[in-house]
Amino acid sequence: MLILLAVLAAMFGFLFGTDIGVISGALPFLKKEFVFTAQSEGFMTGAVPFGAIFGAVVALLTVDRFGRRPVLIFSSILFAAGSLAAALAFSVWSLTLARLIIGMAIGVSSLVAPMYLAEIAPARIRGAVVSAFQLMITIGILAAFVVDWAFSYSGSWRFMLGFSLIPACICLAGILRAPESPRWLVLAGKEKDARTVLKTVQPDISTDRVDTIVREIEDSHPSDPSEESWSRFREPRLRGLLIFSVAAFFLQQFSGINVILNYAPQILDKAGLSGIANELIATAGIGAINMLVTILSMAVVDKVGRRPLFIFGFAGAFASLAIIALLFQLDNPHLALLTLIALFAFVFFFAISLGPLPWLYMSELFPLALRGKGMAVASLSNWICNFLVVFLFPALAASLGESMTFGMFALCCAFGLWYAWSFAPETRGVSLEEIDQAIADQRTKSAAA
Repeated sequence: MLILLAVLAAMFGFLFGTDIGVISGALPFLKKEFVFTAQSEGFMTGAVPFGAIFGAVVALLTVDRFGRRPVLIFSSILFAAGSLAAALAFSVWSLTLARLIIGMAIGVSSLVAPMYLAEIAPARIRGAVVSAFQLMITIGILAAFVVDWAFSYSGSWRFMLGFSLIPACICLAGILRAPESPRWLVLAGKEKDARTVLKTVQPDISTDRVDTIVREIEDSHPSDPSEESWSRFREPRLRGLLIFSVAAFFLQQFSGINVILNYAPQILDKAGLSGIANELIATAGIGAINMLVTILSMAVVDKVGRRPLFIFGFAGAFASLAIIALLFQLDNPHLALLTLIALFAFVFFFAISLGPLPWLYMSELFPLALRGKGMAVASLSNWICNFLVVFLFPALAASLGESMTFGMFALCCAFGLWYAWSFAPETRGVSLEEIDQAIADQRTKSAAA
């Protein structure tokens, strides 16, 4: 049951990936049918992260009041509606509106699905289970690239954009039958239901262990409403965790990953790899590496730990992006293969570290009473930065050139290396309630001082 629930929740990551990845292959054909300016292209491409900003706000206002499951049902309905609208688009702006709806769905699910996964998973495998969300994002991206390639010969961009309707319906059917998060059930006063879910998800768990988990959840939830106030983020410990989570997503996005995923065929064309079919095949290669290395990340994150992996990822991403910037500066079409290899290397370091770890940290670090608020702020940081990077790239590449643009991304990763070394915490093998207790103990010590 745990595996089934993890796959179901992670399917929202698959939808996330397909709707991000599909536009890269569809864009060349959309340009043949619709007239784009640099601004309208940037906004249409960036409409998904822009809509996700609003989706994160919706999730913040609803996830603690109504529960994780109803909010994920709403998200799957938005996914289905947006995918259908994109496939039927008749203008640049109708397509942009459809992608805004899809973005709202992604904004909701990207906050709630990792939360749901973190709250149903045992501590010993929580890293791998939550990382399944990131894995499904990469599988979705790869699937989108393959669908783009399959329909590239006919130029059927409507089938490309409408592909997400299928997994959206699967998600809706699955989440309608899924149980609620046991932690939310305890806080909602439904202790009996929570015990049933815990027994269902972990059949071998003892009654004593269930009692302990329920008691820890109850103890972690403050009786004083002020404990759930936004003002608590002024406390040094919580403020530090919030800043770290926001910064992790800022650095993730300004590594340039979504520029590569959204504009891969154009980047490869500039690098000297000609032919739309060749570009889409190479783009699918990027998606395949992204997926396979994310599986590797799932296998090692609970063994190696979060902090060493974060440092390793930033070091490799910096080196890869610096090489890409240098190759674009040389502007030699005979070096196109080297550029592709450097792009593959960057995707490797991103997928093993920079991709999954901010989502994992976000779901682990905040105490239960403030988890929805903390994750919403971190998620907003992700989507605002995502939108800015994707929206600005066409203009930056046109004015500064690809070399300078990728050089800026490399500098962000260099800063990320220092930041991860200085501030990244380690949460491997620690239960969510133990993390909550550590924060509470720190608060007690600060009050006593």
